[in-house]
Amino acid sequence: MTETGPKTTPEGTTLAADVETPAVIARGGGPTRRLTVVEAHDLTPHMRRVSFVFDGVDTFAYEPGQALLLAVPLADGEWGRRDYTIRSLDRNTGRLDIDFVLHGDAPGAGWARSAKPGDVLLARGPRGNTVFDPDADWHLLVGDEACIPALFHILEEMPEGTPAKVFIEVGNEADEQPVDTAAAIELVYVHRTAAKAEDDTNLFDHLEAFPLPDGTGRAYVIGETGKVRQMRRRLIERGLAKEQISAEGYWRPGRIGGHDHIRD
Repeated sequence: MTETGPKTTPEGTTLAADVETPAVIARGGGPTRRLTVVEAHDLTPHMRRVSFVFDGVDTFAYEPGQALLLAVPLADGEWGRRDYTIRSLDRNTGRLDIDFVLHGDAPGAGWARSAKPGDVLLARGPRGNTVFDPDADWHLLVGDEACIPALFHILEEMPEGTPAKVFIEVGNEADEQPVDTAAAIELVYVHRTAAKAEDDTNLFDHLEAFPLPDGTGRAYVIGETGKVRQMRRRLIERGLAKEQISAEGYWRPGRIGGHDHIRD
C-alpha cells in the first residue's frame, strides 16, 4: 500500500512521492489517511493543539474518546507508532484537532513542537472503546493531562443535563483547561505534589473521597497505567462492576508508545 505526496521526516517534510505506508501503523484498521497540518498553537505550557485537514472527512466516522494510530518520525529516521485521541472534528471546515502533551523529548511531543502548516502525518483508525455510555445514570471521569483530549471530547458531546463528576490531575494551575459542555458536570483539578507523576497519590485520594451516587454509573479512567489499574481495582471494591469501568493506560515509565487496555 502506498501514499502519494511528501512524507514527514525528523528533518523536514519532503521526500519522494509514492511513499509506502509505514509498517508500524499497518494494523491500525481502516484506510491510511494523510493528515496535513493547517495550524498549531499551545493551549497550555504543556499541551499543544495541531489542526489537520484530510480527504474523506465527510465519510469519516468515530466516537468521541477514540484515537488515531499515527506514524511519528523518530530521530533515527525510522517510524514510531503512537495513539493520539481525536480532540475534535469540525465537519463544516474539515479540521481535525489533536492535542499533544509536551512531555520531555518524546517523539510525538517533539514533532508537535515544530509542526507547521504543510507538514504531514499518516494515520490509521479510529479505534478504542473508551466512549460515552448512554445507558448510565451518572458518569465519573478520571485521569491526568494525557486524558484531557478524550474526556473533554466525551463531555462536550454528552446530552444536556447528564450528571458527571470529573477529576483531572495536572502539574499546576497553568495546565488547567476549561471545557464547554451542556452536561451537569463538576470538574475538579488536582495538582501534583510528587516529583514524579507516577508516584503522586492526590488523584487517588480525591477519587477515594468521592461518594459513588445511586443508580448505574460508568467510570472512564485514563492515565499512567499503574495508577489507572489501582483506581480501577478500588472502584470495583467499592461496588462498580468491571463492565462499568473503561480503563486505559495511556503511558507508563520506561514504555515508548502504545496503550495498556486494563481489564484485570
